Amino acid sequence: MRILRKYVELVDRFSEFLGKISMYLVIITVAVGFLNVVLRYLGRFVEVRLTSNFFIELQWYLYSLIFFFGFAYILKNNINVRVDFWYGQQGPRTKAWIDLVGHFVALIPYTLMGIWVTWGPVLTSWGRRPDGSWGTWEQSPDPSGLPRAPIKSMIIVAFITLLIQGTVEIIRLIAFLRNVPGLAPEALKEHEAPLRIE
Repeated sequence: MRILRKYVELVDRFSEFLGKISMYLVIITVAVGFLNVVLRYLGRFVEVRLTSNFFIELQWYLYSLIFFFGFAYILKNNINVRVDFWYGQQGPRTKAWIDLVGHFVALIPYTLMGIWVTWGPVLTSWGRRPDGSWGTWEQSPDPSGLPRAPIKSMIIVAFITLLIQGTVEIIRLIAFLRNVPGLAPEALKEHEAPLRIE
C-alpha cells in the first residue's frame, strides 16, 4: 500500500506541475498572439513585413501545448466538463462505480489507442522511412515555419500523461470502494453538492 501511495503522490505532483506549465503557456500564447497582431498592423503602416509564419505557427504550437499539458491536470482535479443530471444525483459509491467502469471501458482504451495510432505518424515526422532508415524530419510547408516533429511528439506525451493519471484515478476509486483511508477522490467526498453542471 505504501508503494501505491507514493505512486499516487508522485503522479499527482507531476500532473500539478504540468497544469502549472499549461497555465503559464496561456500567458505566453496571448503575448505571442498580441505581438503577432501588433507587428502585422505596424508592418502595414510602415510598409515593411515585420512578422512571419514563425510567429503564427508558434502561437498555435503553444495553444496546442496548453491542452496537451492540461489533460492529466484536468483529470486529476476533476474539472472536466460534465453535463450529466443523472450522475450528479447519485451517491458517492455509485459515482465511484460509474467512474471506475468509465475509466476501464473508455479512458484507458482511448489513451492506449491514441498512443498506438499516433506512434507511426510521429516517427515518420521525425524522419523514419518505411524501410526503417532515417531521413530528415518533417518541416512546415510554409516559409520560415516550424518543424512538425516536436509538436506531433507532444500528442504521444499527452496521451501517456493522461494514461498515467488515469491509473492513479483507478487506484483512488478502488481504494474508495474498499474503504481504504487517505486515497479517496476529492470529488466523491460527501460535501459535494448533489448536482454539478459546468
